[in-house]
Amino acid sequence: MVWDPKDPWGKKPDPLEEVLKQAQSQFKDILPPGGLKSLLPSGGVWNLIIAALLIFLVWQSVVIIAPDEEGVVKRFGVPVRAVEPGPHFKIPLIESVLQPKVAKLFRVEVGFRTNQQGRQQMVPQEALMLTGDMNILAIEFIVQYKIKEAREYLFNVADIHETIGKAAEASMREIVGKSKIDEALTTGKAVIQQDTLTLLQTILDQYHAGVQIAAVQLQDVDPPEAVAAAFKDVTNAKEDREKLINQAQGYRNDIIPRAKGEAAELVNRARGFAQSRLNRAQGEANRFLATLKEYNQAKDVISKRIYIETMEEILPNMEKVIIDGKGGERVLPYLPLDRLSKSRSSSLAKPTQQLEADESRPEPTSLQKPRGGRP
Repeated sequence: MVWDPKDPWGKKPDPLEEVLKQAQSQFKDILPPGGLKSLLPSGGVWNLIIAALLIFLVWQSVVIIAPDEEGVVKRFGVPVRAVEPGPHFKIPLIESVLQPKVAKLFRVEVGFRTNQQGRQQMVPQEALMLTGDMNILAIEFIVQYKIKEAREYLFNVADIHETIGKAAEASMREIVGKSKIDEALTTGKAVIQQDTLTLLQTILDQYHAGVQIAAVQLQDVDPPEAVAAAFKDVTNAKEDREKLINQAQGYRNDIIPRAKGEAAELVNRARGFAQSRLNRAQGEANRFLATLKEYNQAKDVISKRIYIETMEEILPNMEKVIIDGKGGERVLPYLPLDRLSKSRSSSLAKPTQQLEADESRPEPTSLQKPRGGRP
């Protein structure tokens, strides 16, 4: 007979019901005459079995996700949903839950391994890398990562730990291959770490690995043991060069400001001397003009005054012999012109030299150094 779903209330028999009836009859033929009751115990034992079965089903139905975990529910091996931390229900015996640690920071070692005693041993096939200037370095580093997407982390990559290690090694080789040996050994470590992290994250995102790279840290960056001594000599030479350069710059920074200070001091002294001479000349000129004005008003008085002042300056420096008028009549006048001329020239030369020395001597200023000392 053909089953017509359009006429469920028709008189035609349902083929599905016939199949179920046939299966039920065959199942009854397999069972013993007493049915399932003959196989199961009766009374209190049966109640205990039912209670244990219920407890087992309840225990299989409840799952508790820790705060640092994320639950991924599988149904017949296929992930169906993700659950947050806390208690959750699942279908017993059909669904299972995986609980990866999403808050934990995992660690991958590249170029070395740490044993149970905490000792580190280099892995040459991972550590030896070629730089951009054709030098070989032994680089040991670690990669720290966290789970970003639990479903991708669990099901997209077979061995996620090993995959991250190989991808990190490939990323480091690419970045170091673009760098020079001096950068890898000295100032370029931070740049190498950051570039490696970025490249490694890009590769893992392409794999849909579901992880977030937290850090890439260089542990040791050393030349191979065969050339370690030569590299050490080169490094010492570079350090000596930097030391000498710093000493030269320090001397330069000390001598140049000092020279500039001395030059500024000389310039200020010269300006002060020039200003003092100018002021003195202006003062003398003003005094002469004032004297000239008074002289024009009273020529006789001013002439007599100038004559007297001049005699006061000249006569004290001359050898004088005063003879009374009556006594001079009995004394033979004698005038030693040669001796008088010499004494006069020496007496006049001393005030002139003293005046020139006073004018040439610079006036002391606040910037003048004391004789015999340093500024």
